[in-house]
Amino acid sequence: MISDSSIAKQNLASIIALIFHAIGLIGMLFYNRELFSSLTPYNLLLSAGLIIYTQQEKNISFFLFVLICFITGFAVEYLGVNHQLLFGSYEYLPAMGPQWQNVPVIIGLNWFIIMYCCGVSVQMLLNFLWNKLKDDDQPYRSNVGFVAVILDSALLATFFDWVMEPIAVELHWWQWANGTIPVLNYISWLGVSVVLMTLFRLFSFNKQNKFAVNLLLIQFLFFLILRTVL
Repeated sequence: MISDSSIAKQNLASIIALIFHAIGLIGMLFYNRELFSSLTPYNLLLSAGLIIYTQQEKNISFFLFVLICFITGFAVEYLGVNHQLLFGSYEYLPAMGPQWQNVPVIIGLNWFIIMYCCGVSVQMLLNFLWNKLKDDDQPYRSNVGFVAVILDSALLATFFDWVMEPIAVELHWWQWANGTIPVLNYISWLGVSVVLMTLFRLFSFNKQNKFAVNLLLIQFLFFLILRTVL
């Protein structure tokens, strides 16, 4: 069960995330696209901070998952940018903030945000469906579908990247060689996501966070609107 204080935190965080994404969207569409695009690193920091703020029962497993996502995300991007492995040939542009070894330092947080939000959203959906469909005399289950959570979350994360990619290029976050997003990018996204979502499922920390679901929906809406308009 989610306590009243946790619900209040998650509602507050959702309002904050919605306001900042709305400001960013309006700014990109009607004011100065380059200026608001350059603020993306701060939005990622805010989103990650709100996730940590709303996470219930923070423990070592949760922070270990954050750290692994950050390191793994940075490592695969390093291989992609510098050695054209996994994703294809691409490079990051200044809008994503300070870089080390040609990779934005903040990019690891982006991987954590996407993995966490997709994992929590799928986990909560499956829990809801299970407890709606189960017989009344069966015990309540807070975690279901080991393989389903991993595969569905990884597919959702890959779909999120597919929605985001054209907008990221348009906003000058990164650019692809010859201006073409290769299929290898999505295959690699799925593979890396499966690995990280397996750890998400194995690690023991509270995976009930409505803010994560709201943040994922806000980001989807943000990119879908930009994809439609730009």
